[in-house]
Order: sequence, then C-alpha cells, then structure tokens
Amino acid sequence: MDTKVEYLDSNMPNNEIIKKAGEVIREGGLVAFPTETVYGLGANALDEEAVKKIFIAKGRPQDNPLIVHVASTEIDDLVEEIPDIARKLMDKFWPGPLTLIMKKSSKIPYVTSAGLDTIGIRMPSNAVANKLIKESGVPIAAPSANISGKPSPTNIERCIEDLLGKVDYIIGGEVCNVGLESTIVDCTVEPPCVLRPGGVTLEMLKEIHKDIYIDPAIMKKPEGDFRPKAPGMKYRHYAPKAPVKIISGNLQKTIAKINEMVQNYMDTGKTVGIMATDESIKNYPKGIVKSLGSRKDLRNIGKNLFKTLREFDDENVDIILSEAFEEKGIGIAVMNRLKKSAGFDITYIND
Repeated sequence: MDTKVEYLDSNMPNNEIIKKAGEVIREGGLVAFPTETVYGLGANALDEEAVKKIFIAKGRPQDNPLIVHVASTEIDDLVEEIPDIARKLMDKFWPGPLTLIMKKSSKIPYVTSAGLDTIGIRMPSNAVANKLIKESGVPIAAPSANISGKPSPTNIERCIEDLLGKVDYIIGGEVCNVGLESTIVDCTVEPPCVLRPGGVTLEMLKEIHKDIYIDPAIMKKPEGDFRPKAPGMKYRHYAPKAPVKIISGNLQKTIAKINEMVQNYMDTGKTVGIMATDESIKNYPKGIVKSLGSRKDLRNIGKNLFKTLREFDDENVDIILSEAFEEKGIGIAVMNRLKKSAGFDITYIND
C-alpha cells in the first residue's frame, strides 16, 4: 500500500489536506492523525470492514475495544442513553483528553466495541483531529497510531516508522501536548469508575462526582483471562524493544541502586538506558541517560515518557532502568504507563 504523508500546522490546518483525509475516511480507508493525547489511527467507526483494517494494520487483538472520536457533544444516536454523570463530565472536560464509556446504540458495530455492549467516546481538542472528524462526516474509531504493544506515538515520525505502507494517509506534524492516552471513565456503573488514568486526573473528576474512583486492578499486573472494557487493560502495552525495569524508593537510594545495576549489566556486556529526571541526571556516570523532565512537573514527564522510550529503541539498548514517580495526580497515569511498559517488573527499595 502506498501511504501519503502530509505535514500540517495545528494552528492553521490545511483545509485541502483535511478534505482529502476526510474523503479517505468516508471511503473506508485508514488515516493516522494527531490528537492532544497521542496520534490516532482512524477509520469510519460505523463501517465494519474499515474498522477491521485498524486491527490488521496494528496487529491489535480483536478483543481490545476501540475509542470512538466525535466532533460534537451531540452523540445521542451513538449511545442508548447519556447518563447524567456523563453529561456533566462532557460539559466540563469536552473537548479534551477524556473518554466516557456508555451503552452503545445498534449504530455502532460490535467489531468497533470488541463485542461489548458498551463503547468509549471522546471529543478531541486538537484542531486537526476535530476538523478531520467534521470533514469526514462520521465518528472515527481510533486507537493509537502504532504497532500494537509499542509505546504510543506522540509525533508524526513515529507514525511513519510504524505504519508506512500499512495505512492510506498520515497527516500531522506537531508533537502531542499531553503525550498520554485519554482518561477513561466508565459511566455505566455507580459510582463511576476510572478504567485508565490520563490527563484528566482523579482530583479533577472528583470535583464533578466525589465518589468516583480508580479501578485498583489497573495498577496491577492483569490476572487470568478476561474481556477488557477499555483499551490498555489486558495486554502488554507501551513497551519498547528492550525490557524495562522500575526502581522505586527514596531518590538517593534509587540512584545508588540503579548505578549498581548499571555496573552489573555492563559487566556482562549489556548497553543500559536510564530514565532519569532533571534532579538526578548528573548522578549517573555510566549508561545512556535521558531526563524525562523535572519531578516538579509530572505533566511534562508524562508528555516525554513515550518519546523517551522510543529514543531508547533508536539507541539499541539492551535494558532500560527507570526511576519511579509519586502516584498522585497525573503521576498515577505516568506510573500506569510505566508499569505496563515494564510488565510490572518493579524493584522496591525500603526507605
């Protein structure tokens, strides 16, 4: 397949390019495009055959549901009903990095929902994404625009790296400003439950519903066989080529432990990558060291996480060692992604 690639400025999207991409979506093709979270791989959410192409292009398991992207809060035809809590969350956080799970209508095929009677829907704030949905005239099903299991792409170059020759169109250019996939809230249960943490934090959600909570299972290694209700719940995700190990504890003890591990790996001939922070980067004399940013700005660390994991792929490291982060606010989402990238391989250091 020949893939057409177009670079856009999100502040001044080229309308002709958007029109062409919208036509591709309407005709059953695949378009990779930017959102504020990560780049998405889109198809007409109402077209079974088009949606099947997403799973093929990504190598995505068929029981991993997709998120439907819309350009308006008028979604009554896509769901059986809009619960009161969903309406409140839409009013507060749409457009933005928040996906709401509701009972789907018969209009959405089961291939889009991975056989579930529920569907996740969100309205992206990115100008290119929003215009593409409007131009296509249909809701767009879009997981992240990468090979399944790899770190999600936050720039167009990584989309090209993974999907060139597998999709019809790749559009975009700017780096995603959130860098982590959307928060997912299940609005079919009471109280509402967070199934994936993201840029809309638990603290922000509690301002709308004080009893909303995070499913404790999502911060642990999945056990047994089950049907995931939201993307990212079941399978290994966000993983670079090299195995990732997390070291958690007091920062000074963490640095000492990582340096010890680096030396041990190097003694066996391995190349080691270290994910550090601005506060610690000078304390690692050996290995390939990259800072995710300052611990004082966990949002920026979240924005840089997938980008940095991909950079270690470029460096061909044999192992990646990462500091851990406080699981509070956006830090919950950062650690959720980091734990999944590591397959929950964590070394805890007693303070």
